[in-house]
Amino acid sequence: MKKITDFFWFCSGAHVGTLKKYPTEHNKYVGIGATIFFTALFASLSGGYAMYFVFAGNPAAIVFAILFGLIWGLAIFNMDRYIVSSIKKTADTNRQILQATPRILLAIMIGIVISRPLELKIFDKEIRQKLKSSYLNGQRAKIDTLNKAFTNKYGLELQKFQELKNEKDSLEKDINRSRYILNQEVFGDKTNQTSGITGYGTYAKQKEAVVNQKIERLDQVRADLKQTDDLINTRKNIEGLNSTKLFNEQQLDSLANVAGFADRNYALGQLSFNPDGSRDIDTYLAISFISFLFILLECLPVFVKLMSDRGPYDVALQHVEEVALHQSESEKHHLINVTDNVQETKTGEETEKEKILLRRRVKKDLEELD
Repeated sequence: MKKITDFFWFCSGAHVGTLKKYPTEHNKYVGIGATIFFTALFASLSGGYAMYFVFAGNPAAIVFAILFGLIWGLAIFNMDRYIVSSIKKTADTNRQILQATPRILLAIMIGIVISRPLELKIFDKEIRQKLKSSYLNGQRAKIDTLNKAFTNKYGLELQKFQELKNEKDSLEKDINRSRYILNQEVFGDKTNQTSGITGYGTYAKQKEAVVNQKIERLDQVRADLKQTDDLINTRKNIEGLNSTKLFNEQQLDSLANVAGFADRNYALGQLSFNPDGSRDIDTYLAISFISFLFILLECLPVFVKLMSDRGPYDVALQHVEEVALHQSESEKHHLINVTDNVQETKTGEETEKEKILLRRRVKKDLEELD
């Protein structure tokens, strides 16, 4: 328990040597340290999960996720530890709030950042369904766009194909009807289109000739229709229309499995809306409450520090800092005095040296004059 307590004291950013002297403050800083530690732990899991999707499909994705998760968790831990330890309880309430305001804003931003990847995991099934629907709608829109572009580009060929098809259908019906009339003529059935004479006579031969002409035309139309159809299919292959198909269920599952962080984040945002564009209140509140939970968790150490009364540790810490400042000032004055004394000594020694040299030169000059 002592090691755990010491670890949480370290996490809280407290001055352990001073804190040990005041047992009534121990539990408060254990709680603050534990909150900071678990916030960093959640941040590590969140960052690692996000990085796993960034490198999805890469054999080293797990290694990158663990490495980034540790780095991200340590960064958040260090930031939270600094935020809490920098709030001084010795100041008045307004000053403490002023000190804490930018730190609370920073904590809110951190809470939003670390909550998003965990939300992606919590709503993983719903996100997969949303992604599959989005990919299917996107593929359908792509096919529609290709069809429209193809129709605009090859409108004449498509019109000719439709005209030939209509003519073929009309000829086939007309030939069937003409053959029926020819049979009536041969068997002597009397109608407004037959003579009523039995046998293969002049009228029958005329009607057979008409049928043969229509058959020849039908063969020609079929040949032209096949040629036009081949041309259109070739153009469709070139334009990629034939190769672009709607995704099946297996393909949609594969696409959802390899979806990146951006796609999943977009899908999570779309979960809050119904197909008609209206707000889905239940899902929106569920996602929002998870975000609020992590924001509150991130802000909790700051709030605990602000709400706690000033204790003996805070007063003692202020005294320690004042003593350290006084000691620093005393050390500064001491170093200044030493520096000044050294400089004076150096100046005096240099002055004496110059005097001696000057005396020697004067004495030498006088000797030369004599």
